Amino acid sequence: MRFRSVLLFAALTATLAPAFSFAQEAGERRAPAAQGSPREGVLKLLPGDSVTDHELRTADGRTIAYTATAGTLDLFGQDGGQNAAIFYTAYVAKDAGPDRPITFVFNGGPGAASAFLHLGLVGPRILDFGPDGRDGANAKLVDNPHSWLDFTDLVLIDPIGTGWSRTVKADDASNYYNVGTDAQTMAKVIALYVAHNNRGNSPKYLLGESYGGFRAAKVASALQQSQGIIIAGTVMLSPLLEGQLMFDADHFALGAALEFPSLAAAEADRRKRFSESGQRDAERFALGDYLTTLAGPAPTGDAATSFYNRVSDLTGIPLEVVTRNRGFLGDAYAKHSGKQPGEVMSPYDAAFATPDPYPESDYDRGDDAILDGFTRAYGGAFADYARNELGFKTEMTYTLLENDISQRWEWGGGRGGGSRFQASATDDIRQMLASNPSFHLLIAHGYSDLVTPYGVSRYVVDHLPPSLAGNRVSLKLYRGGHMFYTTAGQRAAFTTDAKAFYAKHPANPPAD
Repeated sequence: MRFRSVLLFAALTATLAPAFSFAQEAGERRAPAAQGSPREGVLKLLPGDSVTDHELRTADGRTIAYTATAGTLDLFGQDGGQNAAIFYTAYVAKDAGPDRPITFVFNGGPGAASAFLHLGLVGPRILDFGPDGRDGANAKLVDNPHSWLDFTDLVLIDPIGTGWSRTVKADDASNYYNVGTDAQTMAKVIALYVAHNNRGNSPKYLLGESYGGFRAAKVASALQQSQGIIIAGTVMLSPLLEGQLMFDADHFALGAALEFPSLAAAEADRRKRFSESGQRDAERFALGDYLTTLAGPAPTGDAATSFYNRVSDLTGIPLEVVTRNRGFLGDAYAKHSGKQPGEVMSPYDAAFATPDPYPESDYDRGDDAILDGFTRAYGGAFADYARNELGFKTEMTYTLLENDISQRWEWGGGRGGGSRFQASATDDIRQMLASNPSFHLLIAHGYSDLVTPYGVSRYVVDHLPPSLAGNRVSLKLYRGGHMFYTTAGQRAAFTTDAKAFYAKHPANPPAD
């Protein structure tokens, strides 16, 4: 299956709940533009930190007064010269004390800024794409009654090359485009924020989406080893955990079997017949008859007819296509799963159908309707929000998605190419569970996501030693795709589960 450069998005199918309010800043305060020497190059375009005051009305009617900071943290080399500046946005509840939980948030890609999680899930403001959930041209910022600010302070971070995070010299940016340096850099940024804001006593959490989930595992290890900061817990949303089970893995029996439940969920959603019991049946078939049949010689006779009909019925892919591919479905779902001729499905939500711009082609070669379509509005919306509501005014372009970063990314042992297939976060998870008895992990997935199928994460979780996982690791599933939480009901359900996850920590009693 094709793995696109930036891992995001699910279809929006409902309007946002209206029972909340938002107060504009009572005043704007500004910090110096840099912590050290005068900035050079493009970094001269970055203003000083902007600090503003706001209020948020939560879904249960409580009001939270908070301070928002839109600013940057500077990175320096061994010679004392500035190498880069990292843009971040922090939301801190007032009068909550320095030991309130704090969560550091980033997206994935590699090459995605944090605006997706910021304006789609955790922030006090979110972007509403209209009644059909896909109108980027008329999208509007609205208040978010399900903001995670309800139970944790938030620091949203844009990695180098995304958002407004830049190196002094443009050619130096590629030095940060690799797994190890990226993790160490993010760990350093987190340590700087903690030190500058006296948050040493706060329970610290990480939230990462897609590659950001993989990144979170590496950052947690880097924080512990190089910064002496122990993470209390991590939330991985639609994460990349095992490259060998995800990148083109559907050409092999196990990879195809782990992807199959997501295809079945998408078909059930398209036919409006989704049920959890039906999904469990699809999962049992996937790791039973489907896996063993694909792993063996091609079936023949009545066995072949029965098997291929079962696969076709569960996925909606025509019988002749299933038979021709011997049950290995790969990209076949994209062109052959639609209820109507001339539809194409998105890997970011295989239940999301749009008109096919190239119906004469056997392959899906157009832009993705989710990744390349309405969600691009997040970039302009965040730039406007930062300028007009957070007071961060710059002439620098806000980079929402930078595909060049993912193309140049070094996964370890070499740039691009096959090394991504060896990408793994499992060892990091095992080490964190073993060395930190307080560490707990929440993994969240959308059922119909084919970019990072939930079956892979379930496989990883099921193969953790019980002595490590115990009740400290949980996997939660939601209707929708890669970015399922952009649907109002699923966002609310996920936030409720996340709040319960935070409350498990002894330093985080439930809110009254």
